[in-house]
Amino acid sequence: MRYMKTTSTTKSIIGGAVGALLVLLTIFIYSEYKGNTSGLTDTNLNKVSANNHIPPIHQSNNVPQQAVDLTYAAEKSLDAVVHIKTQIIARTNSYDDFFGQFKEYFHQYPQRQNSYVAFGSGVIISSDGYIVTNNHVIDGADKISITFNDERETEAEVIGVDPSTDLALIKVNEDELPYLTFGNSDDVKIGEWVLAVGNPFDLNSTVTAGIVSAKARNINILGGQSSIESFIQTDAVVNRGNSGGALVNTVGELVGINAAIASHTGVYEGYSFAIPVNIVAKVVNDIMEYGETQRGYLGVQIQDINADFAEANNLKDVNGIFVASVVEKSGAHDAGITQGDIILSINGKKTNSLSSLLGLIAQYNPGTVVTVEIIRDNKVMDFNVTLKNKNGTTLAIKSSDSFYNDLLGADLKQVSIEELKKLNISNGLKINTLKGGILNKSGIIKGFIITEINGERVNSQDNLLSALNNTQRNIIRLKGVYPNGVRVSYEFML
Repeated sequence: MRYMKTTSTTKSIIGGAVGALLVLLTIFIYSEYKGNTSGLTDTNLNKVSANNHIPPIHQSNNVPQQAVDLTYAAEKSLDAVVHIKTQIIARTNSYDDFFGQFKEYFHQYPQRQNSYVAFGSGVIISSDGYIVTNNHVIDGADKISITFNDERETEAEVIGVDPSTDLALIKVNEDELPYLTFGNSDDVKIGEWVLAVGNPFDLNSTVTAGIVSAKARNINILGGQSSIESFIQTDAVVNRGNSGGALVNTVGELVGINAAIASHTGVYEGYSFAIPVNIVAKVVNDIMEYGETQRGYLGVQIQDINADFAEANNLKDVNGIFVASVVEKSGAHDAGITQGDIILSINGKKTNSLSSLLGLIAQYNPGTVVTVEIIRDNKVMDFNVTLKNKNGTTLAIKSSDSFYNDLLGADLKQVSIEELKKLNISNGLKINTLKGGILNKSGIIKGFIITEINGERVNSQDNLLSALNNTQRNIIRLKGVYPNGVRVSYEFML
């Protein structure tokens, strides 16, 4: 037994020495290998990687973002978004030709009518009941009903509309309402998480999530040359009934008003579009202060720059937008901007498309001075441009003000809300005086209200000019109503 123990001990000592020797040998070999490879340059390493078809690995210093929590934004938004139901009474004029101007003498004037109901959404923006929605949600409505998130119902009145941006401001007689605060849509980033809150398919209080897919998107949905389309594009699910609802960021700030979807079927297919809140805030403030939107203009005709255009005009790159012409006596003309200049930015915000330029300028009133950065002859220059209105002045235009149109030969004024209700119309320009022109020659008299020109509803000087600009084949088609309620249509050859 003692011999066996001695032998075992000897073997253990020998085994331990051999193990230690192996460890030392391994360390030595590794050190030698490391020393031999430490002198390799990055070029040599890349060659080794290339030869083995293994790309070099680059470690990122960026820390992965934590999961986005959207519950706070959803909770904050739900009570501030309302369901809107509009009732539209469609009337037929089959008796107008028979009774004509004698209609006002009949207590029971015969009339055929059908009632239509439409749905949408709206966003409460003040505790005393002001609500923003899309113009197309309430356009032509005879009755507007509001349902809050707690199921209370009330009626709303129209304060003002701006068809050029598809926005409308309505109001309910309520106090201490929950409301959303405005964010800054210029600061919204592509890839940022957002929530769409509204009432799709008449389903109250629905929240969907997505990211910002693009900015300053023009989808040519509003029509008219004075329309402003600079949408925020998202992939948040939006459907019928979401129109006028809220697009909010992760902290519950309003960054847009949902307005449209891109679809071949009429339902959501991947992309939705919202009006940036900076434009919304501008329109709302104008309607409250002046009764209509104040629109500032640079006074330039511009063209987007693509690769073909850049090559044809010997431009170095496709940055900015090309000034095709400058309107005389406009703000741009007075500041010194000329044809051929390339606009790079407005007040430091880059402009690479017509829609981005319109979206930026739409945030300012006539009389505002903006800094326009341009490039001319490969030199970058700044110009301070005073924006003007379409009349070429810096004065604000109120809805109570009248204006003269040379082509029509008429002094026109926006119709009062009381008269709109009385005549069951949603918009119109009333003729105050006639001084020659095509209206006077056709027999139209003072007091006639123009509601539509060339298929476009008119409610302001901007609307009127846009509609007249859409004249085709030198034919102007005009619709309107007389103070006694008789509706008529006219066609004029220019």
